[in-house]
Amino acid sequence: MKTSFQFNFTSSYRNAKRSMVWAMLCLALCMLGLGLSAVAQQPPIITFEAPHAGTNAGQGTFPWGIVQGGWIMGNYIDGNGVYHGFLRAPDGFITEFEPPDAGNEAGQGTVQVWGMSPTLEIVGAVADSSNVLRGFLRTLQGKFTLFEAGPALGVSSVVTDVEGVNPAGVILGDYLDANDIYHGFLRSPDGKIIQFDPPDAGSVPGSYQGTYPAIFEGISPAGATVGEYLDSSYVFHSFLRDPAGHFTEFDPYGAVGSGVASSGTVGINPAGEIAGWYFDTTFVFHGYVRAPDGQITEYDVPGSGTLEYQGTNACWYISCFGGISPGGTIAESYADDNNVYHGYVRTPEGKFIVFDAPGAGKDTWQGTQATAINPEGQITGYYTDKKGVVHGFVRLAVP
Repeated sequence: MKTSFQFNFTSSYRNAKRSMVWAMLCLALCMLGLGLSAVAQQPPIITFEAPHAGTNAGQGTFPWGIVQGGWIMGNYIDGNGVYHGFLRAPDGFITEFEPPDAGNEAGQGTVQVWGMSPTLEIVGAVADSSNVLRGFLRTLQGKFTLFEAGPALGVSSVVTDVEGVNPAGVILGDYLDANDIYHGFLRSPDGKIIQFDPPDAGSVPGSYQGTYPAIFEGISPAGATVGEYLDSSYVFHSFLRDPAGHFTEFDPYGAVGSGVASSGTVGINPAGEIAGWYFDTTFVFHGYVRAPDGQITEYDVPGSGTLEYQGTNACWYISCFGGISPGGTIAESYADDNNVYHGYVRTPEGKFIVFDAPGAGKDTWQGTQATAINPEGQITGYYTDKKGVVHGFVRLAVP
């Protein structure tokens, strides 16, 4: 059963569309007949709140990304259920922001703050009073540019999702067309938008099939992009699009579980290593890392649950977040056998460090969720307390 947090959180646009897709995927599937690393001392975890974040269940502060130096961006939900953006400086000072035309009703506002470049350009999406979702670009000086991918391509659309931006200023996102099909797009610094879809992406009208780029770390400095696509049978598969536009579609081998039912990605680092998730035919989640040569290593964090919607990189009720550093360290979360989330670090050697933010709740779908890692090894994310209120955290790097 979903808690009030799940209902409120999945009301955001990305999670609402994921929920529709998961439901279709469930229906389709139903029709188809390493050790824990001990450390002497965990690095400090600092918790924080956006100044005007709400304090009721399902409200609070949601950090989604962290770049070099410890700059963190994200959004928060206020006491009225409205979304707003924030940027947190390394010294802890928080700047709240709002793109133009942001709606002020529950579920509207700055609903996505999912990308930031090393020069602190922030990208995301804003929902206006008519629930039209537009992309935005915010400069370090606070200047906004709004855009819509569909109309720019001559296609009718009211949904433009923005997932990330690389150091060159290329923006990654997707949009929903008039037939309810999702398509990936790239927006260059001069404003030109191109569409892309893996060859086997589904296109059944009304299905919400299509292309889902990964969030925050879905685009590399060189312009390679990763994500997942939903095929015509409602199965997710991982994809890599190289800077020249060539696609590689892939899935993990399924050696950990009982075979792969669906897979996706959480990010790609400058070396071309890809971190991702998959769930098996029993709906248990697992993690994987794909090397630049295509070799895939699957893994489970010790303590991960083994029932439906549990496991490593579990993201059934939420969008899939996490990241992989330039050195190959992965930061993500897992759900244990009590449906409680915990953060973890996987080193390039395959060892694990599990952590929990102070104050994290221990009831169903509460706990700690890591969302991103920067080149220095600092990790950001959020935790849900025992009352269902969400708070931000940053885990400092191991010396």
